[in-house]
Amino acid sequence: MAVDRDARLTVSEVAERSGYAPSALRYYEREGLVTAHRTGGGQRRYDRDVLRRLAFIAAARHVGLSLQEIREALALLPEERTPTKADWARISRGWRSRLDAEIAALERLRDGLTGCIGCGCLSLKSCTIFNPEDQLAQQGTGAVKLPEPLHPHE
Repeated sequence: MAVDRDARLTVSEVAERSGYAPSALRYYEREGLVTAHRTGGGQRRYDRDVLRRLAFIAAARHVGLSLQEIREALALLPEERTPTKADWARISRGWRSRLDAEIAALERLRDGLTGCIGCGCLSLKSCTIFNPEDQLAQQGTGAVKLPEPLHPHE
């Protein structure tokens, strides 16, 4: 199927329609998440299906997926045609268990904070987030008391 080159979008059109800054579009192109074609003058032009890819990237980033995970998922999409609803559903099914684990971890975190803030005990002996003399440094960097699914992936 031939692509109508006039149907391609400019950087400013994609930025306006997707909500991404032009610099983000160039970054995602460098990272291999989206593809731009070049005009004779070197200007970027995007096929219209880039808008779906960018919406997918936004959704994936909002749920905490790393750029590597997004790159791997996008690599599963067909290049010879616009991805279908079935293509997107196949990819999202793979993330369901991970997202369920993150939701459960967030609920535990929420419930723990409610108890901690609401209890009023101010007891450092029983506080679940107290870290005397930075003993947790032995367990690694970052917020090691966060449930595992909430640890940063990048």
